[in-house]
Amino acid sequence: MQILQKYVIIKGMDYQDYIWDLGGTLLDNYESSSHAFAATLWSMAERVVLRTDVYDALKVSTAYAVEKFASDLPGFLEEYKKLEAEELEKPILFSGAKKVLKSLSVNVKKNFMISHRNHQVLTILSAAEIGSYFTEVVTADNGFKRKPAPESINYLLSKYKLNPKKTVMIGDRSLDIEAGNAAGVETIYFDSSNDSIQSVKTSDTTKNVRLTNEPTHIIHELTEILL
Repeated sequence: MQILQKYVIIKGMDYQDYIWDLGGTLLDNYESSSHAFAATLWSMAERVVLRTDVYDALKVSTAYAVEKFASDLPGFLEEYKKLEAEELEKPILFSGAKKVLKSLSVNVKKNFMISHRNHQVLTILSAAEIGSYFTEVVTADNGFKRKPAPESINYLLSKYKLNPKKTVMIGDRSLDIEAGNAAGVETIYFDSSNDSIQSVKTSDTTKNVRLTNEPTHIIHELTEILL
């Protein structure tokens, strides 16, 4: 297995525009999402799975987790999303998330968000008291193809005339990095596990990252962005 060496954030790194993923990047939701997923499996099919297995699958993508554990359960995704929404009524942010967003805004940087969620994401941002820091939030309701397709990033680049070399995509999954690279922007992979080395998988989970899918930087704390 190919292992990527930890990238080091360069002191003085200065981007102008920051495009954020939500879940697993700003929002520390995988524990609650894993609980909701496992609870839905039990309620619909009395099926027991290890929380850690669900957690790892959700880190790849929701679609992958559903395919792996519930492909034979019609309506599972809808029921899971209902329960997850209840779990997210009191959102928990990663340490430093609000500080970073506020600091960037104060320093006249722009924050954007791209989420696969529908308009629910706006409720989450409001409840977390960070919605005011974003210039625009792109949700599933915009109709773009989901990451790793770069459509939503290209939309922001075009609409706001962003300079790709001064724009960075920040996410916790390989599909965020793939999308950013495909759009020609810089990328930051947020590894909250704090491992000294990190294996980053591609979105199909079967291959290790190719050179073209490596992030520009890897960070373990969001506040590293401010160094």
